[in-house]
Amino acid sequence: MAHYYSLGNIPHKRHTQFRKPDGGLYSEQLFSTEGFSSNYSLLYHVHPPTKIIKTEEPFDVSPKASTDNILKHRSYQGFKIKPEADFLKSKKTVLFNNDVHLSLAAPQKGLTGNVFYKNADSDEVIFVHEGSGVLKTQYGLLKFGYGDYLVIPRGTIYQIEFDTEANRLFIVDSFSPVTYPKRYLSKYGQLLEHAPYCERDIRKPADLQTFDEQGEFVINIRKKGLMYPIWYGTHPFDVVGWDGYEYPYALSIHDFEPITGRVHQPPPVHQTFDAHNFVICSFVPRKYDYHPLAIPAPYNHSNIDSDEVLYYVDGEFMSRKHVERGMITLHPGGIPHGPHPGAVEKSIGKTETPELAVMVDTFHPLMMTDAAKGIEDEHYVMSWAE
Repeated sequence: MAHYYSLGNIPHKRHTQFRKPDGGLYSEQLFSTEGFSSNYSLLYHVHPPTKIIKTEEPFDVSPKASTDNILKHRSYQGFKIKPEADFLKSKKTVLFNNDVHLSLAAPQKGLTGNVFYKNADSDEVIFVHEGSGVLKTQYGLLKFGYGDYLVIPRGTIYQIEFDTEANRLFIVDSFSPVTYPKRYLSKYGQLLEHAPYCERDIRKPADLQTFDEQGEFVINIRKKGLMYPIWYGTHPFDVVGWDGYEYPYALSIHDFEPITGRVHQPPPVHQTFDAHNFVICSFVPRKYDYHPLAIPAPYNHSNIDSDEVLYYVDGEFMSRKHVERGMITLHPGGIPHGPHPGAVEKSIGKTETPELAVMVDTFHPLMMTDAAKGIEDEHYVMSWAE
């Protein structure tokens, strides 16, 4: 959910004649969410965006559960996911439910040439842990680097290019729109003063490039757990201009301003994005609590309503032992968890933390895949034993 923006050339009024230099009409396309009841953008194409010339049989890409045991603290070594050349094949779903899929990827190459991707099922939030490059869409270019969240609305056709082969991504697929938390917004949609980021931090697409090309262009479209290779006769990035509220954008975790207090603050102060039945939070370097008797380490808590997933990015964590970059912990709803033994006393007197992490709290249980099982630390569940 972004704010109004426009790039390129558009007509004075929507749904009116907009002609090319040769007298022909540009093709208007409405890109809308939640039917016609929410945000939308209008894009103007050189060619109609409907010219399918070939289709192939779909293939299954849906995640499968490896176990029914969902009441167990778990930890995964995310950097053990092996690099793969193909961007789409590199994406390995590790945890999932009907609301959200959480995936790891170590792509060595992006999507270029005449190959494109469209997720017709879910909004995507790609967190860039390692690597840099550019996201290419019909809306223009978005450069990205370490610590960026790339928020891509469902239905966006895109390519992605990386500067090197060393890339690590944490990807959230949301089956509902990804938005800013409502408590951060005015009734008119502006980010309020108390919000941990503002419109200046939201990076929008730039450098709109129009490709007036005909040929064979394959768009790999994900829908209901299947991948559909569909070939079009014109380049999908033939947009000469667009405007609206629905488009991909970037937000750096380094631009998230932490909210602190005299005593330990609960996880909602770290919330960055909202969605149906889950939230995304950012834990960033910050000053610790300043009450003279404060305990900086988090208190033991029971996740009765939610599963807690932490993806560790960088820095040290006062509540956990043996934390590594790219590590994921899963603390399921139903059993309490808290700091490792000794962490509470160790935290007393500390004035700040350098930790950097992404948290996803879901309100329905998550299932584990075989990809997660292959990188699991089986001893983690016993790590609270003295």
